Amino acid sequence: MPLRGNLRDFSTTQLLNLVNLAKKTGTLTIEGPTEAAQMCFREGKLVYAQMGTEDGSLPLVLRKVGKLNDQQAQSLKQRPESANDKALGLLLINAGYVTQADILQSIKQNTLDITFRLFSWVEGLFNFDATGAPPAGRITVPIELDNVIIEGSRRLREWEQLQDEIPNLDMALKFVDKPERLKNLNLSVEEWKVVSYIDPKNSIKQIAKTNNMSDLDVRKIVYGLLQAGLVDLVRPISTRPLGNVPTRKPLTAEAKEQEKSLVNKLISRIRSL
Repeated sequence: MPLRGNLRDFSTTQLLNLVNLAKKTGTLTIEGPTEAAQMCFREGKLVYAQMGTEDGSLPLVLRKVGKLNDQQAQSLKQRPESANDKALGLLLINAGYVTQADILQSIKQNTLDITFRLFSWVEGLFNFDATGAPPAGRITVPIELDNVIIEGSRRLREWEQLQDEIPNLDMALKFVDKPERLKNLNLSVEEWKVVSYIDPKNSIKQIAKTNNMSDLDVRKIVYGLLQAGLVDLVRPISTRPLGNVPTRKPLTAEAKEQEKSLVNKLISRIRSL
């Protein structure tokens, strides 16, 4: 009997429990109001996840975790080898830019990040296809579902609490005091990313999208800043895209050459194989 239904009747947590207990193999597709997601399983273990049209290729996954910069990732995406993550991963390892552990951990983290986002979905149609499999050429990492379910449930409770505190991500932020006050604070990299875009012209949703953050992650950071009395919630002045905001100074010629070095060395490596 095919497994299909609505998240209003059968939650993501219950679906994962079923896959785990039955040791199922196949692909679970969930179609939400605005996007769809896929999770692939092998004998009850999570091995791959894809969110909508998001690029889940290896260069972009490595960029998200800071193993590659933007230009390196985009350059690698244009290489013929980019169609096969396994081949590209081997080239990166042989060229000494990442280790096998780096690749496996990055892919595992990307899979978990996508899966944890699905725990907060309360609307959507789901369908389990026992013949479904990850896209050809993708690297898969088996993950035990027990820990995923426990962590996802914890995040869901945290999500619900934060949603009560910050219900509307269309709101913006403004500093209560002068931003210079932040220089003496010990903020994380992710917190600095949010702080750098605090402006009544930028909504919280825009800040999250620009920094590739989930709603949960940006809410956690904003909640901390609010509790510390550093910022206030305000209505945004405008809704202009953050892409128009300069994020860094133009690269020097030397810096551009350094960014090209990865691709040039990889090409040399390919020719020598």
